[in-house]
Amino acid sequence: MTRPAKHAIAILLASALASCGREATPTGPSGQTSFLTGTWRGTVTIQVNPGDPNPPPPTSGEMTWTFEVVPQTNMQSLRATIRSTHPWLTMETTGSTALSPSNSPPTQISTHGEFSSPRGCRGTFGSVGTTEATRIEADFTGTDCQLATFTGRVVLTKG
Repeated sequence: MTRPAKHAIAILLASALASCGREATPTGPSGQTSFLTGTWRGTVTIQVNPGDPNPPPPTSGEMTWTFEVVPQTNMQSLRATIRSTHPWLTMETTGSTALSPSNSPPTQISTHGEFSSPRGCRGTFGSVGTTEATRIEADFTGTDCQLATFTGRVVLTKG
């Protein structure tokens, strides 16, 4: 074997060995993950028509929120899939969630959206509160069929 051929083989072998043990570089962007990502479970307590002279007492039911980050939003905008088994507010819908002033806990959280009411119309809801790493406490208010209003609180934990 000639001296230049040996030199070329040595360079190729050195190049191959230099990359051993290294991880491959990603071929595309990885999805963003927020501390909110995943499923949160808890309770919603609401009072229907709280401004009426004799409103019914507040009632509670189970609620589940599942969050997904909206890409390219600095992890401050999320999509929330919301499921409620509350006797008066049985629903499954999606809402828009925003974190402010930062995308890490503790921070403020706000969510709003629409839902198909069990009474056969469209309702709206809004929620504003505080989120910690594993706990959300927020108000939960809305309208239903433009005939009823509700106000209350939601408490959720991650897990």
